[in-house]
Amino acid sequence: MQENKKRIGIFGWGLVAPGAADIDEFEQNLSKPASMLTPFEGFGPNNFMVGNPKFDFADYKPWIDEHHEPRKFSQLDSKMGSMVKYAVGAFIQALGQNQGMHKLLQDLGSEAHVYVGTGIGEYPVQYDNSISYYKSWRRWNRFWCKPENNNTMAQYLDADPVKRAVIREQLGAPLPDPADIDPDDDNYEDVLEAWQAFWATHSDKLKQYLGELRRIEGESLEGDIDANKGHLIRKKVGARRKLNKTYACPKPPWSSVSSNLLWNIHNIPAAQIGMVGKITGPNLAPVAACSGFVTSLKMAENAIRLGDAKVCVVGTTDPKPHELTVSAFNDAKVISHVDEVSKPFTGLRGTHIAGGSCIWIVGDYEYLTGLGMKPLGLEIAGIGLTSDAHHIITPNKEGPQAAIHKALGQADVAPDRIDTWDMHATATPGDWTELQNALAVFPEGTSFTARKGSFGHGMSVCGGWELTAQHLGISTGHIYPVDLNHEEIHEAIQLYRNSLITHEGQDFEGSYAGKINMGVGGVNACVICKTWDAD
Repeated sequence: MQENKKRIGIFGWGLVAPGAADIDEFEQNLSKPASMLTPFEGFGPNNFMVGNPKFDFADYKPWIDEHHEPRKFSQLDSKMGSMVKYAVGAFIQALGQNQGMHKLLQDLGSEAHVYVGTGIGEYPVQYDNSISYYKSWRRWNRFWCKPENNNTMAQYLDADPVKRAVIREQLGAPLPDPADIDPDDDNYEDVLEAWQAFWATHSDKLKQYLGELRRIEGESLEGDIDANKGHLIRKKVGARRKLNKTYACPKPPWSSVSSNLLWNIHNIPAAQIGMVGKITGPNLAPVAACSGFVTSLKMAENAIRLGDAKVCVVGTTDPKPHELTVSAFNDAKVISHVDEVSKPFTGLRGTHIAGGSCIWIVGDYEYLTGLGMKPLGLEIAGIGLTSDAHHIITPNKEGPQAAIHKALGQADVAPDRIDTWDMHATATPGDWTELQNALAVFPEGTSFTARKGSFGHGMSVCGGWELTAQHLGISTGHIYPVDLNHEEIHEAIQLYRNSLITHEGQDFEGSYAGKINMGVGGVNACVICKTWDAD
C-alpha cells in the first residue's frame, strides 16, 4: 500500500431490488439460491420475465415527516417518478448503520458529495407526457380544422373536385387528401395527422385566439415583485381559462405536458438526496449505463483521495421495467423471450430487465473511524475505468482486460491474490467472451459469480446490487449461492464448471475480491476490494 494513500470504506448502504424492499430483506434473499424475477405485465399476454422492485414509498414517510416540513412527502410523492423515490428510500436506509451520519453529512458542507446516476432516466414519466402531448396535439388540430372554426377549410369543403385541387396547389397542402384514402389503409392515420396539422395553420379563429392569448401573456410584472408575482400568475390563469371557455376549444398542446418532466431528469435523484439529506456539497449524476455504479464509486474515490471530500453518497437508480425498455432490449436482440429465467452461462438466450436502486455512503476510513463509526463490507482497494472504443453493445477483450489490470495496479495486488470475481454476465453470447477474458487474467481456483439470473439487469443499478451481494457475503465468510446448477451450464462452458459458484455457495477464506461491469457504449468499470484484515 502506498504510504499516504487514504483508505476508503463503506459506512452506510441501502437498496431497493426485485424481491427486496430494503438491505435486510436483500441479504435474507441471498442465502436462498432463487430468482426474484416475475412475469412482465406490459403488452398484455407475453413471455417476458422482469425484475420488479419491491417498494412502498409510504414506508419512508415517518422519516421524511420527522426531518422536513409536513408537505415534503406529498411533494416528493406527486412530483417524483419511481427512480427518485427508490434512490431516496435507499439513501434513508443507508443513514441507519452509523449513528450520526445524517448530521455529519450536513456539517461537512462542501466536503460531502453526492454522486448518484441513472441509466436511461425516468422514461415512464417521459412516455406518459409524450402520450399526453400527442393526444392533445391531435385534438387541438382537429378542432381548428372544423369548418366552423376555419373559413379556408370551409371554402375548400364547399368547392368541387377541380377547385379543391387548385386550392391545394395554391396553399401547398400535403397530399393526398385523407378523404381519398381508405381508413383501413396503414398510412391513413399519418395522412390525417399531416392534413389536420396543415389546415389548422389556416384557421382564422385560431389566429384570433392566439392574438387574445398574446395580450394576456404579454402583461408584465410591475411594482413590488414579491408582493405582485402571485397575483399576476393567478390573473393570467383565470384569463386563460375564460378565453378557452369563450372559444370552447380543447386544452392547448403546450398545456398538456406536466412540469414533472423537468423534475425527473438525470440529476434529480442526486439533487433530491441532497435536499432530503440537507447536503450542501456538490451533487451530480454520473451516467455510464451498466457501469454506472462503479463509475460513481470512482468519482467518490477521486474526491476523497484528493482531499475534496471526506464522505460521499454514491449509487445508481432505475425505474421499474416498462414497455419502452423491454421493447428496446428486444430490438437490440439481448432480451430473453421465454417465460422462465434465463441464467448466465446456460442457454445464453438473453437477459431480463429490472429496476430499483442501490446507494452507498463511502468515506475516508481514518476520519470516520476516528469519529467512532464502523465500516461495512470490504475496503475499496482499487478501481479501473476504460472504454472499448469498439462497439456500442458487444464487448471486446482489450477494454475489459485493461480495466481489470488498472484496478489491480491501483490496489497493488497480483491477479493470483483475487479469490472471487463477480462477472457482468448477461446470459447472452457475450458471457463466453467475458469468461475468456477473466480466465486469461485470473488463475485456476478463482471462484466466479454471476447474479443477473437472480436480480435481472438494472440498466445502471445492476453493478450496485451485485457488488453489495459480494460484500455482504464475504464480510461474513461466505460467497452466497447463485441460482445455477451444474447440469444447466452451456456445453461449451462445462469445462469450467468447477470455477462457477452454483446453488451450493461456498465458504470464503481469502482476502481479495473483484467485480466488473461492462456498459452500453463500451464503458468498463472494475473494482478490487479486500477484507479489512487483509494486510
